[in-house]
Amino acid sequence: MAKTPTKSSQPSRSGDADPELFELSEGGANHQQPRGTDDVMTTAQGAPVGDDQNWATAGPRGPQLLEDHIAREKIFHFDHERIPERVVHARGYGIHGHFELKRAIPEYSHAAIFNEVGEKTPTFTRFSTVAGSKGSPDVARDVRGFATKFYTKEGNWDLVGNNIPVFFIQDAIKFPDLIHAAKPAPDRAFPQAQTAHDNFWDFISLTPESMHMVMWIMSDRTIPRSFRFMEGFGVHTFRLVNAEGAAHFVKFHWKPRLGLQSVLWNEAVKINGADPDFHRRDMWDSIEAGDFPQWDLGIQVFDEDFADGFDFDVLDATKIVPEEDVPVDIIGTLTLDANVDNFFAETEQVAFCTQNIVPGIDFTEDPLLQGRNFSYLDTQLKRLGGPNFTHIPINAPRCPVRHFQQDGHMAMTNPKGRANYEPNSWNGPIDDNREPRGPRADRSRGFATYGDVATGPKVRVRSETFADHYSQARQFYVSQTPVEQTHMGNALTFELSKVERMDIRKRMIGHLRHIDEGLAKDVADGIGLDEMPPKVPAARDPITDLPESPALSIIKNGPDSFKGRKLGIYIAEGGDADIVDALKKAAENAGAMAEIVAPHIAGAALSDGEKMPAQQKIDGGPSVLYDAVAIVMGKDAAANYADDKPSIDFVNDAFAHAKFIAYVPEAVPLLEGAGVKAKMDDGFVELSGADSADGFIETCGKLRYWDRAKVKQD
Repeated sequence: MAKTPTKSSQPSRSGDADPELFELSEGGANHQQPRGTDDVMTTAQGAPVGDDQNWATAGPRGPQLLEDHIAREKIFHFDHERIPERVVHARGYGIHGHFELKRAIPEYSHAAIFNEVGEKTPTFTRFSTVAGSKGSPDVARDVRGFATKFYTKEGNWDLVGNNIPVFFIQDAIKFPDLIHAAKPAPDRAFPQAQTAHDNFWDFISLTPESMHMVMWIMSDRTIPRSFRFMEGFGVHTFRLVNAEGAAHFVKFHWKPRLGLQSVLWNEAVKINGADPDFHRRDMWDSIEAGDFPQWDLGIQVFDEDFADGFDFDVLDATKIVPEEDVPVDIIGTLTLDANVDNFFAETEQVAFCTQNIVPGIDFTEDPLLQGRNFSYLDTQLKRLGGPNFTHIPINAPRCPVRHFQQDGHMAMTNPKGRANYEPNSWNGPIDDNREPRGPRADRSRGFATYGDVATGPKVRVRSETFADHYSQARQFYVSQTPVEQTHMGNALTFELSKVERMDIRKRMIGHLRHIDEGLAKDVADGIGLDEMPPKVPAARDPITDLPESPALSIIKNGPDSFKGRKLGIYIAEGGDADIVDALKKAAENAGAMAEIVAPHIAGAALSDGEKMPAQQKIDGGPSVLYDAVAIVMGKDAAANYADDKPSIDFVNDAFAHAKFIAYVPEAVPLLEGAGVKAKMDDGFVELSGADSADGFIETCGKLRYWDRAKVKQD
């Protein structure tokens, strides 16, 4: 039944809504309603609000009154609604989901989450960039955070990782230096969300342990197409402990069901201009469409004997254990299926801590992990105001919580009764008027630290087993395809070209010579050096014959279908309506999305006389936003747009970025105007009729026509 507003007896003032001119609607700007309804606005104390539009004043044009508690409360809260931005991983995006165990592993761990096949554990996953601020663009060249909070029956387990399995440094004491070097310079506060500057490369070139990570960040891994097409890694070596107390080393891996995919650097630059929220929007749209992304959780498990015989120290966070040496064993699946209700309350306030583990999982002596265990907890105290951040719903465990912790800033719950300490003797029966004693530790069910032997003098040294800084960096590089190697060389050249000091450039190339002489020569040529700098002295000679690891390449692990991708269909007047409908249907059948782009946002009249609306206007929907494109328009329209800059860019960029391009014969004038008609290759697919659509979408499963790309020649 419609609500009927009543006329106010108060004089009308600026900001008041005339009740005669509107009908009440949920959430309306002038949402006034009669008393007695359940949705009356209240103060934070729960008192009903009669006017949210005007501060109380002394007369209609008089000064505002300090006694207006409603206005003061509203402004007070507004003044304090920002909390400190994360120093790193500030630009983040969170999604709810669940983890389902597919294979129990009691031989390795007694954690409940790993032993109840089929049970679904609620999760919250936050993806992020590392270096940029909250307002930085999504597709910056950067590491991506991949952090998942599991709300298990035995408490919260936080797997706080990245989309890269190694890190820049070996010891946490160097983390402030790394981040200071990567962030905007303190004297000028720029550059933002990028590493192409002197400070970063000065630090890196003086830190040989970073060389493996440098290869990863200069690869396409740091410009992913979407969160949905990224791998995730726990980075560190952890321990799994079974019910008998036996331990194994473990590394955690997330494998995306949709395969791996990245964009090209030129695309990334243009995407950031066209849509700085590209990754956020992609995830939101996928979830809202019911296209829920999934990752398989895999584990690499190995024992002390393997660790002792491995060429590198498994406690060194700058090293991997190749999948060819220890295969990744898939044990369960993460499904992300619900967007947040409130970004601040959930994504911004979620607090991840590497120290959050459950019985059956334990730490190792990895010095970077040990330092993170201290740092993350300390960070939450600063950001969220005190020790009770676990009371915030997004951080609260979803199992019973019993302890004697009390009070503190923003305490939401406290233990009841007289006893707030342990041990205590308040353990008589209730009818004896003595309160229960409260919770007690349980050796059989509780967490028990693995009894590893730790002895030695107090020292400040780096283990000699951490001294090889180039071997795995070389292994990563030689495991890439020629296309990917070319991209890495181009990325290094670009980054070092932004460095002003020649000595820093030369020092970096001196490191690259340990990794691959050809790569070093390409970068030296790219920045115009007359002669090769000498190699930087190595703490340990690199191993040059490590085998290639195909698992390290994105292209070698790409998808086999167009599922989860997006097709951009550029239509204009006279386009074949049947072909457009067939393309949309073929994309949908493949599990992909299709978006209509047109010269005008209102759309274009197709061959059936009907006007098809567009989701994007051509200058707001460039081809960089799509994984493949199709051009469907009449001949006259193609001729009209043959000299239209946004239309030409749409075609030229798709061609330059090695994308598959479908076209109707009538669209050839536009291809000629863009200058690609004479360059047409097997990456072009002619749409001779509606029955051509399925074949085109199947071809798009390869994602790129890499034969078109210019690559490094051996």
